[in-house]
Amino acid sequence: MPHLNALKAFEAAARRMSFPAKRDFIELPVKRIASKASFLYLALIFLMNGPSMLRRLPSLNALKAFETAARHESFTRAAEELCVTQGAVSHQVKALEAELGIKLFNRERQRLVITEGGREYLTVLRDAFDRIAVGTERLVQRQSAGVLTVSTSPDFAAKWLVHRLGKFAEAHPSIDLRVSATMHHVDFAREDVDIAVRHGDGNWAGLDVTRLTSEQLFAVCSPKLVTGRRRLRKPSDVLKFPLLYLDDRKDWSRWLEAAGVVTPDVPHGPVLNRASMVIDAAVDGQGVALARTALAAWDLINGRLVRPFPLALRLSKTYWIVCPQATSMLPKIKACREWLLAEAADDIRRLKGLSSAETFSKLTMQRRSSFIRKTNER
Repeated sequence: MPHLNALKAFEAAARRMSFPAKRDFIELPVKRIASKASFLYLALIFLMNGPSMLRRLPSLNALKAFETAARHESFTRAAEELCVTQGAVSHQVKALEAELGIKLFNRERQRLVITEGGREYLTVLRDAFDRIAVGTERLVQRQSAGVLTVSTSPDFAAKWLVHRLGKFAEAHPSIDLRVSATMHHVDFAREDVDIAVRHGDGNWAGLDVTRLTSEQLFAVCSPKLVTGRRRLRKPSDVLKFPLLYLDDRKDWSRWLEAAGVVTPDVPHGPVLNRASMVIDAAVDGQGVALARTALAAWDLINGRLVRPFPLALRLSKTYWIVCPQATSMLPKIKACREWLLAEAADDIRRLKGLSSAETFSKLTMQRRSSFIRKTNER
């Protein structure tokens, strides 16, 4: 159970809140914030709309001392539970008796015996403490479960996230995941979003920011383009096929230059405005594409795409996990962040293993071709 003085401070602050004539001007932001924890929201609304009564309550520490002493029938054991001295418990109980004007305990032969009035008061206190404990537990459970809304780009949602929804549900069955795909960066203060995955440089002031993964830009294609007579053998062979462009031709120009491929004309190929569309076109065998690590990972791991060449360009921007600093350690947000990081790390591990296997396969094919050629020459 939370500290009783903290609970009293919360109740008093909420009870003394006042609103101007236009209640929605303040009440709507309060509802938006409080909706994250509906228990607090209900408490706030009750306190805002109910009568502003000044409750006559004794010291909450004294009440806790009395309840604990009554349960143990001993000041000494109560002191051990509360981590205070026996004298402190005795002092709190005496102060409570003086404030209430009734005797709560009789001291008989080195033991405490609760009075009839004390027993009636204890029943009321236990009911109040039980209600606080239940309400606290519900609030904590809602912070670690319930609806979790993730905002990300349509490309990341389509090529990275949707393939893993079943794994997340299996790992966190108590979390009701909602995915919002949008191109704009959400305003956490105004929109009902808990956590986001953004592409950029990671510089977002006032937010908790964690890098999801590092990225490279490399050529990808369908496995059928690396077999047959016209297969891709060297970087210049990409000119045999349509090049799939994202927005403009700058990335391909950089890649061709890095590969040492000189071409007087701009290679032909369609220009698309979504990275997911470029990757899907490559999967379909419609040409060779340049893809980022995160977006191509699933198709590479599952054999729908291959990397015909090891050449890769480094990228300054990548994907980041972001959320408000104030909510970054809520159990369900922490669980989502840790799951995203674990999935991204697993992708990198599997891609490294895949790269090693592809290299071995290519060396084997080269040796086999060399052996066949030498045999024919004899």
